[in-house]
Amino acid sequence: MSRLNRRTKVLALGAAVLLCAGAAGSAAAYGTGQQERREAAALTGTAKLYRSAGDDITFSFDAHLAARDNDDPQKATGTFEWSHYAHGDGAWAKATVDCLVPGGRVAVVSGVVTDSDLPGAKGKRVGITVHDLGHHDRLGYSWASTGNPVETKDLPKCVSSAPFEKVKQGTGDFTVLPWQPAF
Repeated sequence: MSRLNRRTKVLALGAAVLLCAGAAGSAAAYGTGQQERREAAALTGTAKLYRSAGDDITFSFDAHLAARDNDDPQKATGTFEWSHYAHGDGAWAKATVDCLVPGGRVAVVSGVVTDSDLPGAKGKRVGITVHDLGHHDRLGYSWASTGNPVETKDLPKCVSSAPFEKVKQGTGDFTVLPWQPAF
């Protein structure tokens, strides 16, 4: 067999293998012929806030809006939690998401506190705003002007403050998947 003929056969065989693999991958990806849409919106990640006094403040998010619920951000699901400790004192809380509205790299999420060691926090709605800036994320929260979530009265869904807090360098990994409403 000539060298040229062997190259041609190897190239033809390689192309056939790639075509078969591509067809099999496409069939598996599409399954029933319908391409699955990405979720409508999301806010995920964990970071510590920067405080010059050395407070240990952590926020974590796992909030999602399914593609089928794209028209209603109040159908978002998931949880978020935070803790704030300074000099041995502090508290933590966990909330169930009841609304998620991201726009660009900013997201507002709200939820009702389901578990906490802060007296009076359970059952309170809180809102948090995240600005996803890579390693320089920022964050704000609905109780910024009241001092703690217990003092906030009758907060509507998806309400928070501007993201005024800085994330501690090297800890920010918040990710915002922007919402793209149909209207």
